[in-house]
Amino acid sequence: MTLAFAMGASMTLLAGCGASGGGIVKADSVATQKTDAARVHTELGQKYLQQGQLETALEKLTKALEYDPGYVDAHTVIAVLYERINDPAKAEEHYKRASDLKPKGGNEANNYATFLCKLGRYDQAQSYFERALADPFYKTPAVALANSGACLLKAGKRDEAEAALRKALDLRPNQGEALIQLASALYEKGEYFKARAFVQRFEANGESRPDALLLGRNIELHLGNGRAAGDYTRKLMQTFPESEQARSLNIQSPS
Repeated sequence: MTLAFAMGASMTLLAGCGASGGGIVKADSVATQKTDAARVHTELGQKYLQQGQLETALEKLTKALEYDPGYVDAHTVIAVLYERINDPAKAEEHYKRASDLKPKGGNEANNYATFLCKLGRYDQAQSYFERALADPFYKTPAVALANSGACLLKAGKRDEAEAALRKALDLRPNQGEALIQLASALYEKGEYFKARAFVQRFEANGESRPDALLLGRNIELHLGNGRAAGDYTRKLMQTFPESEQARSLNIQSPS
């Protein structure tokens, strides 16, 4: 999930409360100032979150919601933060609130659906993926389709997962998540040559991640290509030594 915020706003814009003639401040002006303040604090919160300064990020995001409790982006970013600090109840509260505030928003629905899938609430997640895909202005439907396919795969609905992932690739042939998830689906079906082709397409994007390396290793083992499997193992252990996938191999020194 990425949130693109304009970072050009200045805090100085919030310092003065603009008044109309006679000292009367218009209600819409006050509301605009509060929303502007919420936006600036959200931008700061996201910046601190990206830098790993989580406590400061939480302070800024909390302040953003004090200024404007209905500011959608603040709910989204603070949900990510709560997920980062392992507070799923708070994370869900804010993911859901963002989606409720923007019920036709594709990004918000996709974010909440992806979170629900992590909790194992697969059917509920699919309903929000469908909501995301129903948004005609959603700019990245391939992302929602890829996430939906990955979730369906976790739920054991392999055929539905494959269909969603292929739709994602129809929209964006180089969508990394769809490529690796489809490779995983084909691997589970025993279609190892086809699975290898999708792993190779993923790698052609210049991407690398531990689950893809482990999958590549396992595919090559099933195809009887021990040397290629060893190459994947070494890359996994050297590049992502602390990953769950590396630990699962329980290898002390890669061969």
